[in-house]
Amino acid sequence: MTHDPNREAWQAYATELGVNIQRERLRLGLSQERVAHAAGIAAFTYQKLERGESNPGTPANPRLRTLISIAEVLGVRVEHLLPPDPPQIATGR
Repeated sequence: MTHDPNREAWQAYATELGVNIQRERLRLGLSQERVAHAAGIAAFTYQKLERGESNPGTPANPRLRTLISIAEVLGVRVEHLLPPDPPQIATGR
């Protein structure tokens, strides 16, 4: 298993993304199931995204299409959901 020095930073970013999505959903008074269905994803997948994880212990890494779809359902631009200052993930610098 390769050590990822930015794992904690990525986990924090994924968690904050989930909080942002949840905040917008609650603002609209929508259930997780309603947002998931409207976005075309499984409720289980959506629930994991709000928790900031893909699998237990693994930070979320949603597809761009999924994020755009959720943003459309929530009536916000996708960049409104993304936390500022993403962690560095490129290794070629």
